[in-house]
Amino acid sequence: MIQPPYLKRGDRIAIVAPGRAISFEEVHPSMKLFQKWGLEVILGSYVFNIENQFAGSDAQRQKDLQTMLDDVSIRAVICARGGYGTVRIIDKLDFTKFLRYPKWIVGYSDMTVLHSHIHRHFGVETLHATMPVNMPENRLGATSVETLRKALFGEEIIYAKRLGALDRTGASEGILAGGNLSILYSLMGSQSQIETKGKILFLEDLDEYLYHIDRMMMSLKRAGMLRDLKGLVAGSMQDMKDNTIPFGKTANQIIYEAVKEYKYPVCFDFPAGHGPENVAMILGRRVKLIVDEEVELGF
Repeated sequence: MIQPPYLKRGDRIAIVAPGRAISFEEVHPSMKLFQKWGLEVILGSYVFNIENQFAGSDAQRQKDLQTMLDDVSIRAVICARGGYGTVRIIDKLDFTKFLRYPKWIVGYSDMTVLHSHIHRHFGVETLHATMPVNMPENRLGATSVETLRKALFGEEIIYAKRLGALDRTGASEGILAGGNLSILYSLMGSQSQIETKGKILFLEDLDEYLYHIDRMMMSLKRAGMLRDLKGLVAGSMQDMKDNTIPFGKTANQIIYEAVKEYKYPVCFDFPAGHGPENVAMILGRRVKLIVDEEVELGF
């Protein structure tokens, strides 16, 4: 895999909005934060445009992202928020200059489209991490933000958590891939579907019915995407919903059931995704996963 250059003080970064609309007020705290880190912040020309729920038209969002991918002076592209919309522009993007001059692509949720497409076709590391929409003034010292800084500036990252009841012990090493489960499911059969064989798969999701989680996990399993993993890391499964007649299992139990016949290590409740903490995860990076008396994931 190709590692983009780490950032240093004085570097230029860009903020774009490939999906849902966002306001200046929502982005401004992150701009001040990035400037404190010694970075120069460049905004996309259309980042605050609105077309229905989107941050401008497909053409405008594509042009903003393409401009920042092509600009060799931009060292990282920060996606302002998730929502929906990136899949509408992914096939219109040209990654030729990006591949020649790789840079960090940062975001999560709907940005799983970008992570997956780049992972499959170009082998460049990307950063699953918090976004400007999650950076109000009172959260600028949070773990999510600090781990984003560490990842961008190349500081060592090792995460640890307590062993959980459903965690399956073991140790493995492999390239980390994945992101939002609903997005990964929606990309199946497309040019952006990731290859999971030999990978450590990371999954997280938000605001889904439990039977939807089951359907998506069954689809990944039937497609062979769970069979030959080196490990599985399940992040936050936040605000799950149920029907009047209960499904009968939690999201973690559904995931456990889908992979219980395999032998690789599995951990649950990892602090990444839509939960209160969203630690930075370098997708495409070879990582070590140890599930023993505690869980450790090292980059």
